[in-house]
Amino acid sequence: MRMSVIGYARVSKREQSPAAQEAELRAAGVERVFVDHGESSRIADRPQWVACLDYLRDGDTLLVRRLDRLGGSERIIIETLHDLEQRGVNIRSLTEPMIDTTTPMGRALYGIVAVFAQLRVDTIRENTRRGLAHARAQGRVGGRPTVMTAERVDAALRLRASGASISAIAGALGVGTSSVSRALNKADSLAHID
Repeated sequence: MRMSVIGYARVSKREQSPAAQEAELRAAGVERVFVDHGESSRIADRPQWVACLDYLRDGDTLLVRRLDRLGGSERIIIETLHDLEQRGVNIRSLTEPMIDTTTPMGRALYGIVAVFAQLRVDTIRENTRRGLAHARAQGRVGGRPTVMTAERVDAALRLRASGASISAIAGALGVGTSSVSRALNKADSLAHID
């Protein structure tokens, strides 16, 4: 069974250089380094990350400079670590020595860190739900305010009644076609209720 140490490095912006990360990983003895340059951590299908995942096998060790190279949020990192663990891939971090699933102590510490990270994600999610429910109970609705004011909706209805297309109405009002469509659909459904 192949048991290789594979490195992964990533920088988010094209003007950044991944050279320092790559050099640190090579100095740590990796067999191969996959490098994403100018790729957002919020995108799951980063080209070199996908290639890295495809290359990793059961028993291999993935080495990163820091865990944040794997993803842009704790949720993404936790899901990635869980997936790697399920595949039998060990994880090591150069700057977070407690993250080293190749040793019994590292596995234990990783388990503790993962539990607390998941707890934090769950707590944030629960607090968000509670805050949204409270806001709804007070009559507030989240999201960006609509560009379709009452005056624009009236104008859109008049233009539509005269046969204007959605794109023509949007152009006349200086808004997007989807905003016009939503407003007209909402006005139409309210008219059917009356």
